[in-house]
Amino acid sequence: MTTSMQAIRQHSYGQRDVLQLENVPTPQISADDVLIRVHAAGVNPVDWKIREGYLQSMMPHEMPLTLGWDVAGEIVALGEQVTGWQIGDAVYSRPDIGRNGAYAEFVAVRASEIAKKPQSLDWQQAAAVPLAALTAWQALFEIAQLQAGEKVLIHAGAGGVGLFAIQLAKWRGAEVYTTTSGKNAELVTTHGADHVIDYTQANFADLRDLDVVFDTMGGEILAQSWQTLKAGGRLVSICDEPDIATAQKHQVRAQFCFVQPSAAQLSEIAALLDAGDIKVVIDSVFPLAQAALAHERSESGRARGKIVLQVA
Repeated sequence: MTTSMQAIRQHSYGQRDVLQLENVPTPQISADDVLIRVHAAGVNPVDWKIREGYLQSMMPHEMPLTLGWDVAGEIVALGEQVTGWQIGDAVYSRPDIGRNGAYAEFVAVRASEIAKKPQSLDWQQAAAVPLAALTAWQALFEIAQLQAGEKVLIHAGAGGVGLFAIQLAKWRGAEVYTTTSGKNAELVTTHGADHVIDYTQANFADLRDLDVVFDTMGGEILAQSWQTLKAGGRLVSICDEPDIATAQKHQVRAQFCFVQPSAAQLSEIAALLDAGDIKVVIDSVFPLAQAALAHERSESGRARGKIVLQVA
């Protein structure tokens, strides 16, 4: 086992140039951790929001910091309290966002946060799943309690979270509306969207009598979403804390969703992936050393599906 590794680290909050490829000690693991050799790591908007310091009041990180909370790799060491796993097991995870992440050759993750990698996926595809798919799962199923036959609007359907949300809602038996640009209409339709609102041509705010809105945009998009819901409807946002007074005025329930690790849900998602019920869409793959370019792509807001760092 090597004692040092390459990792992308930042020593301060800031723009993309704070991301540096450095040689650092391999992480020490706690009794309930596994050490994962990282094959690939997913890149998510939360990464650059943390990099810039947007979320430091909510999640104060110690510097230097390694970003990246989407990982696929193999177990190379086990903490002394870990049972049920073996060295060499292929796993994937959305680990604790309070710890150092997976923009590195190795990452320490709690054994309770890992699940077996979907067998049908390669490393890059597997790394693209956990954070985005868990976000969609928890927003739609845990918080909104989406049921078969209900109408759900998913904003930004061509994004990493949006594509998983469309597929999971369709699997659940819902009628799926989504917003995207015209050039992505075919992408979202082939992944299960029943109704596509091209935001360059039409206004989603004209919709009415929806059961659920899944807001992945915040701001003005969230503000215009209230009127699309029927009384008793539910709104879930992953961007902004919805205003409870506004929700009461519209006679709907509203909640913020910040994704949590869940090995059990990752196991269910792996089964859906292996059965072909949901699929992974990868926008682009960058080598670890080009993490800053991966962030530039994510910040553009134009990614179709997920951005991945190839590590091993």
